Amino acid sequence: MPTPEQITRHHDPDPDENPWVEGPPSPELIELVPYNPQWPARYDTLAADIRAAMGSDLLDLEHVGSTAVPGLAAKDVIDIDLTVADPRDEEAYVPRLQTVGYRLTIREPGWHEHRCLRLDHPRVNLHVFGPDCPETIRHKLFRDWLRIHPDDRMRYEQAKRSAAPGGGHVMDYNLRKQPVIREIYDRIFRAHGLL
Repeated sequence: MPTPEQITRHHDPDPDENPWVEGPPSPELIELVPYNPQWPARYDTLAADIRAAMGSDLLDLEHVGSTAVPGLAAKDVIDIDLTVADPRDEEAYVPRLQTVGYRLTIREPGWHEHRCLRLDHPRVNLHVFGPDCPETIRHKLFRDWLRIHPDDRMRYEQAKRSAAPGGGHVMDYNLRKQPVIREIYDRIFRAHGLL
């Protein structure tokens, strides 16, 4: 189990690490849509495909991100955390996920050995981490907090709406939201006795 220090440590990307497997993505329009009550069912369908492809090598699967928070506007992209025994062993899972349409787009050894695979239709970001990863804990804490704290859910949605018109890469959009995200994380960590 990760320590409180590991869970509360914010990640700043390594400027010397190039995470792009296929080259950096093109800038895209960030379009937020109202919460879609069909997102959980879409996740269930996607999860069934991932489970079938991975079999017993799948250790955990979670719907995370904004589409997992009822009432929250979001990009129409499902974010999923997949836990495997060793994210570095790409041969153990990437070919299996390719059979259901995913392609490896991000490799970040410096961030908990994170890998991200993308599905284009419907849009999915499948984040791969190892067991007891602090980041999967953070994702669940953030999701669950926003589900029951409407003030922070609204604060986060306002940050998203302010960040979206800036254009550029999704990473730029995420950076513009970062101060509000970290402020909310601070409340979450304190409420859970992690700080």
